[in-house]
Amino acid sequence: QVQLVESGGGLVQPGGSLKLSCAASGSIFSVNAMGWYRQAPRWQRELVATITRGGSTNYADSVKGRFTISRDNAKNTVYLQMNSLKPEDTAVYYCNADTIPTGSYYSYGYWGQGTQVTVSS
Repeated sequence: QVQLVESGGGLVQPGGSLKLSCAASGSIFSVNAMGWYRQAPRWQRELVATITRGGSTNYADSVKGRFTISRDNAKNTVYLQMNSLKPEDTAVYYCNADTIPTGSYYSYGYWGQGTQVTVSS
C-alpha cells in the first residue's frame, strides 16, 4: 500500500504565501513524477504543477512566476511554495505521485486526500 499525506493548507490573505507538503509512504520501490492539482467548487480538477524525479518542472499558466514546485527524493516528498496568492487560487489542493510499489513492474498514480487553501481578506 502507498499513502500520500498532504499538509500546509489554510486561510491566507490575498498577496500572502503558503507552502504545501506531500509525503509518500508505504511499500514504495520508486517514485517517478509528482505533482499538484487543485479543484475549486463547481470546477474540474486542474493541473497546477508537476516535477520529474530529475527535477524538470511544468506549471499551469495561471501560477507561473508565483508558485514553485520542488521535491526531496530521499524523503519521497513534494512541496509547493505559493506566493502572491489570489482569491482565485482558493481550492482543494491534491498531490499525485506516479509510484512503483515494491514488487511491482508497473507504476500507478496515487492521490492524497487533499488540503484546503482559502485566499480571502
